Amino acid sequence: MQLALTLRLVGMLLIIYSLTLIPPILIALWDHNDTLSVFVMTFGVMLTLGCSLWFRRSQRFTELQSRDGFIVIVVFWVVLSTVSALPFLSIKDLSFSQALFEAVSGFTTTGATVITEIDMLPDAILYYRQQLQFLGGLGVIVLAIAILPMLGLGGYQLHRAEAPGPMRDEKLSPRVAQAAKMLLVIYVGLTALCALSFKLAGMTWFDAIAHSFTTVSTSGFSTHDASMGYFSDKPWIEFIAILFMLLGSLNFTLHYLVLNKRKISLYWKDTQSRTFLHIVTVLVVITTAVLYFNDTYPLWESLRKATFQVVSLITTTGFTTDDYSSWPMFLPVLVFGSGFIGGCVGSTAGGFKIVRIILLYKQGIRELMRLIHPNGVIQVRIGERVVPERVAEAVLGFTFMYMASFLILSLLMMATGLDIVDAFAATAACINTIGPGLGGVAANFSSVSDAGLWISSFAMILGRLEIFALLVVLTPAFWNQ
Repeated sequence: MQLALTLRLVGMLLIIYSLTLIPPILIALWDHNDTLSVFVMTFGVMLTLGCSLWFRRSQRFTELQSRDGFIVIVVFWVVLSTVSALPFLSIKDLSFSQALFEAVSGFTTTGATVITEIDMLPDAILYYRQQLQFLGGLGVIVLAIAILPMLGLGGYQLHRAEAPGPMRDEKLSPRVAQAAKMLLVIYVGLTALCALSFKLAGMTWFDAIAHSFTTVSTSGFSTHDASMGYFSDKPWIEFIAILFMLLGSLNFTLHYLVLNKRKISLYWKDTQSRTFLHIVTVLVVITTAVLYFNDTYPLWESLRKATFQVVSLITTTGFTTDDYSSWPMFLPVLVFGSGFIGGCVGSTAGGFKIVRIILLYKQGIRELMRLIHPNGVIQVRIGERVVPERVAEAVLGFTFMYMASFLILSLLMMATGLDIVDAFAATAACINTIGPGLGGVAANFSSVSDAGLWISSFAMILGRLEIFALLVVLTPAFWNQ
């Protein structure tokens, strides 16, 4: 383990990230807002902390191994989330626990909030919230495609064979930087196209840029209390959001292959994306039918609201145009529960991930076939590739840890005073990085106690780092080697 080197790397990342505070500082200067001092202070804290880690004495950089990678991603996510909470302390009556929750929610692209009267916030704070999720989304992409496959986390190594050259390495080598640059171009390009589309559809430039930050990153923060419902008189905005939420929830390696080979059909040929789009379609049809036949809305309005809300929740974005928690029959649970499924591996979306669901389904079918053909050799395949047993075992292990973490965190949330519905909804919203929940946390988390917010913050980081990456660092055996 190269602890000194990993801390230096974290310091370098903090120095780079401190530069992202320049835009909100300039906005605060332009508006002559009181938030200027807190942004300057945050810039100073982040830069000082980064420099203190970077300029410490240690040996020269060498190739980092997977154990070092675990430390880097966990320490960076935790430290950056903590320092990023400082600007939120400028909001009246917001405690440190609430500020930390807001920052963690932003950086993990969850989209849950404790802030009410969002429309009244200064532009610098509004922009900062949105930018935090944009940067978090980029971090998620690099984590999911360039790092997690090398760390051997269940399901992620499946796409290594399809990835471009820099992503096939077993070590965290400088080639990761090449992959990161490629992903940066695609991610920024989609975000810029989304912002332009929003502007042409009727948003102001400020809202267009702000919402593009949180649409492609499937995050869900908005500059308005009504979320996307604020633009309900402009249906094209909803259609654009649906398109870019779907693009954000597909594997970004697949985006690269489509652009490189100029074959849009690759989206449909990919097993994971095809399954994801099938699930979305089925959920939209069911939701539309229930809304229409229960006389909730006319047919067109039912289709419009069903499509937007299903896509928003299954991609774990969390935008809302309607109070889906008041929809009839089983719809609130169905729509909210789709967030457990999540998007594709290698995307900005959270949730369990489609590829794991495919693997669990195929393993279940294999066990049935083994009962029928005890002596048969039955392999699990995704597309034309055979899934290695090690990957299948890792997915089963992830499933157990996911379920156990969800149960324990839900019980802890109940211990803070939440009822069973609110506790389960809050845990699901955080560990799956969905954002809005059900019941008392359907709109925001302002009613959750400080203890509940700390648990929720932990759940968001746990879910975003794919369970194992955080738990392995918390295991004593990790440090005894």
